[in-house]
Amino acid sequence: MSVRKFILPLSNPTSSEVALHTALLLTKKWNAHLQVLYILTDTRDIAPLASEGMSGAMIQEMINSAETESRARTLSLQQLFAAAADEHEVRIGEPAFGTLSPSASFTPIAGRDDEIIAHHARLADLTIVPHPGAGEDVANADALHAVLFDSGRPVLLAPFTRPVSIGKRIAVAWNGLSNAAAALGSAMPLIREAEAVRVLTSPEYARRGPGAEEVVDYIAHQGVTADRVTFSSIDREIGAGLLRAAEDFQADLMSMGAYSSSRLRELILGGVTRYVLENADLPVLMNR
Repeated sequence: MSVRKFILPLSNPTSSEVALHTALLLTKKWNAHLQVLYILTDTRDIAPLASEGMSGAMIQEMINSAETESRARTLSLQQLFAAAADEHEVRIGEPAFGTLSPSASFTPIAGRDDEIIAHHARLADLTIVPHPGAGEDVANADALHAVLFDSGRPVLLAPFTRPVSIGKRIAVAWNGLSNAAAALGSAMPLIREAEAVRVLTSPEYARRGPGAEEVVDYIAHQGVTADRVTFSSIDREIGAGLLRAAEDFQADLMSMGAYSSSRLRELILGGVTRYVLENADLPVLMNR
C-alpha cells in the first residue's frame, strides 16, 4: 500500500510556510502529488449585506476591496508555494500518470471553506492542515474540523516548526476506540516504512476495547516490530502526558483518534484532542 495524493488547504502566508514544508516532505517521500488549495473569498457572500441597509456603492466598494486583497494574497501564496516546491525539488504541475515522481499544483477556488475542503479531502489519501495556532488563524481550525467531521478521511496536523523528518519514529496513541483504530489504519503505510514504532497507552486514557498489547501484535502481523509504553497524565492533563511520552520517544509523527468525547464537550471542559491541537509540535495524524 502507498499514498499517492495529498491535499493542503491554505488561508494566508503567515501560517502556510511550515505546512507547505511538511506536505512537501511527505510528497517527496511517497512520490505523490500535492494539491494546494487556496480558497478565495466569494464576493457573492457580500451582496446580502444590502438587507442590512448598506447602499449599493458601499457594497461595491467592499467587493472591490475584497477582490484586491484576495489577488494580493493569492500572489503571495503562489510565490511561497513556488519557492517551497523549488527547495524540495518537487515538480510543479499535474501528476505524470504512470511515473513515480513527486509533483505539486496550486489551485485557487472560490466558495465556502468547509464545503470545498471536505469535498476534496474525500478523494485524497491525506489532508495536511496548518497548525491552528500558527498565525492564530481560525481558518486552520475550520479546515481541520471540516476534514475530521465531513470527509471520512484522515487529516495531518502540521507542527508549529518545520519538521526534519516525518514517519521515521511513529508514536501510536491508543485508547481502544474506533477512531484510534481508524488513525492506526491511516498511518499503516507510514508505519510499514518506519524505523521505530511505539504504542502509547494509559489507564486514564483507555476505553473499552482492544488493549495496547493487541495493537503491538497487530502491527507485528504487518511485519513491523513495535513496543508499548504506559504514560501518566501531567498536572491532570492526559494530553500533556501523551505529548511528553511522544517527545521522550523522539517521535516525528503521532497517530491518534480525535474527539472521543463530543467536540462541544471538549471545547467547554477540555480534552485530549483539544490539548494536543493546542500544544503539539510534531505532526499528528488524526481520524474521527
